[in-house]
Amino acid sequence: MSQKTLYLALAAAILAGCANPMTASKTTNDAASSEAGASARMELSYPNSPRGNTVDSYGEVKVADPYRWLESIDSPQTAQWVKQQNAVTNKVLEAIPARADFKQRLTELWNYERFGVPFNEGGRWFYMRNNGLQDQNVLYTMQAPGEEAVVLLDPNTLSTDGKLALNALSVSPDGNFLAYAVSSGGSDWQTWKIRDIRTGKDLDDSVPWSKFSGASWAHDSSGFYYGGFDEPKGQNLLKAANTFQKVYFHKIGQKTPANLVFEQPDKPGQSAYFSVSDDGDYLINSINMGTDERNLLHVQSLRNKSASWLKLVDQFEDTYNVIGNVGSTFYLQTTLNAPKYQVIAVDLNKPAKTNWRTLIAESDSTLQGVSLVGNSLIANYLSDARSVVKRFDLTGKLIAEIALPGVGTASGFGGKASSTETFYSFASFTQPNEVFRLDLSNNQASSFKKPKLAVDTSEFETVQVFYPSKDGTKIPMFITQKKGQPKSPNTPVLLYGYGGFNIPMVPGFSPAIIAWVEKGGIWAVANLRGGGEYGEAWHQAGIKQNRQNVFDDFAAAADYLIAEGITAPKKIAINGRSNGGLLVGATMLQRPELFGAAIPAVGVLDMLRFNVFTIGKAWESDYGSPQNPSEFKALFAYSPLHNVRAGVDYPPTLILTGDHDDRVYPAHSFKFAAELQHAYKGDSPQLIRIETRGGHGAGKPTSMVIDEFADWLAFSSSNLGLK
Repeated sequence: MSQKTLYLALAAAILAGCANPMTASKTTNDAASSEAGASARMELSYPNSPRGNTVDSYGEVKVADPYRWLESIDSPQTAQWVKQQNAVTNKVLEAIPARADFKQRLTELWNYERFGVPFNEGGRWFYMRNNGLQDQNVLYTMQAPGEEAVVLLDPNTLSTDGKLALNALSVSPDGNFLAYAVSSGGSDWQTWKIRDIRTGKDLDDSVPWSKFSGASWAHDSSGFYYGGFDEPKGQNLLKAANTFQKVYFHKIGQKTPANLVFEQPDKPGQSAYFSVSDDGDYLINSINMGTDERNLLHVQSLRNKSASWLKLVDQFEDTYNVIGNVGSTFYLQTTLNAPKYQVIAVDLNKPAKTNWRTLIAESDSTLQGVSLVGNSLIANYLSDARSVVKRFDLTGKLIAEIALPGVGTASGFGGKASSTETFYSFASFTQPNEVFRLDLSNNQASSFKKPKLAVDTSEFETVQVFYPSKDGTKIPMFITQKKGQPKSPNTPVLLYGYGGFNIPMVPGFSPAIIAWVEKGGIWAVANLRGGGEYGEAWHQAGIKQNRQNVFDDFAAAADYLIAEGITAPKKIAINGRSNGGLLVGATMLQRPELFGAAIPAVGVLDMLRFNVFTIGKAWESDYGSPQNPSEFKALFAYSPLHNVRAGVDYPPTLILTGDHDDRVYPAHSFKFAAELQHAYKGDSPQLIRIETRGGHGAGKPTSMVIDEFADWLAFSSSNLGLK
């Protein structure tokens, strides 16, 4: 498929300077920092968190939930609690001298021009750009790559606080209209607007209550398909469970509600995603169950008005991603008989499985994505979590391997079957995102946009190691540090992980990495099971009853760093976001002796109630269900909220969340903080930092990103002893 719809989560992260939202940190050997930290701890007094008497039953097991009242995030009681918690946290952070230094240095490092990958639609070119410290990335358009570009949409002008963010955009096939989705205060809820590209002015169209959706235009540019949910009634719209997703078609200029084109009222957990083929001949419906990537695939002819849906795949058995089509032949990336993915060709005139043809067979590397560009297939592989890109013709014959600048991550390669060029980006832990143009006539790449940093990144290096987990499984880990830095058990380490939802942790640049390693620290990223580094088998090894493997993998990374003399116990800070916040919460409770700081960010921390908030039920494909007795046992065994123990010396903890996070409801973090503060009686601070009008992370203003990094880097340095 062409880049009609640009999903902005990764693009925004790249342009924000943090392609991987990695974090972690801590310190105690710096005399001034440790003295200030100790003074702040002696005066620490946490807000009152009354314990209620709520008890839930899970079969024969009774589980207390004393902080259920914190799930009412808009109540006066909770609002006061949030205010008081932030006051305590700010008191500790303000006492750390390194906080101001980190903020100043991060601001300097972040102030560089950043570009997204250009894409073409309707004879125009489009790309995202940030001049350095703009809160939101700006969309530009131009007639051809390299020509003068003009601003098409600047989200920074849409609000005064920079918290109205661009979530997704899609250009009509004729190049005349831009459908764009905006969200406020970090919420996943988005409203679609339409801008006339010729005049630069918005139409009156406004399409609310969309979520987790792009837009796919009709071939005649009359309107677009999108996904949404009913408006929440009678409850907090940030808390309401998102079930019964529907697909609508909005026609340009339509004043009445958009036309409902697809719903499944008897299947609350399923989501449908409509798209129109590049040639306009077919409507494609991909149906998923929660976050499980196995899907159904239905196709309907748009040329034949009487055509019914062809149910090409009608069982949730494998994953099928539509790459594109040439006439009636569809090219699919699939896990069918290939856990690391293969590419097959399916002729809709002969749709039986016996007629399907394998074009690119499964290999030892994981096939991360495929584009149909220039009458060829560009395949982007992960080989030990690093990119390898190959180009094949439409028969599956290898044309060439695309040379990349080094060990890192390549993404992009969009376009159409008729394209003569394509663009892609490349980044590593020590090199920011650079955009390249690939000439499809000779497979030669040239730099298109290269950022200029206020630091010589050649002073740093990344090495990859493999270490054994508890059961002997070899786990990859990237280690970034100053070149030639000798091993020392006194070296502070920031260790990041995720381990879930088939998402790989790949090399990506962040100014925060430079700010840490230039002081002599180490930045480590572990590629845990549950992720997508090695295909579906790797993913399955870290879900449901296998999830303990993920926590063991993470702890084993710390064990390895200590055993190799790279660092020492209590000199490691662990961080992760979202599912990674769960990782940090569980691991810090299971192996507290290893860590000198823990920073769980926007984490899933109440594993018995995650599925009653927002889109949480969709995560049962990875976590399992608390209502399933066997899965409940596993969830209860590691749920961070339910495994805090009195009398244990937990590491200094800084919990990060946003009060408008409607992906991972902030009550997860609220309740975990209250439980830690109640049970822990030692000297280490157990803090929570709650961003006001902040969400899960996407669309966060640059200024807010810098503030957050400065806080947890300072917190880490003050507990790990980074000088």
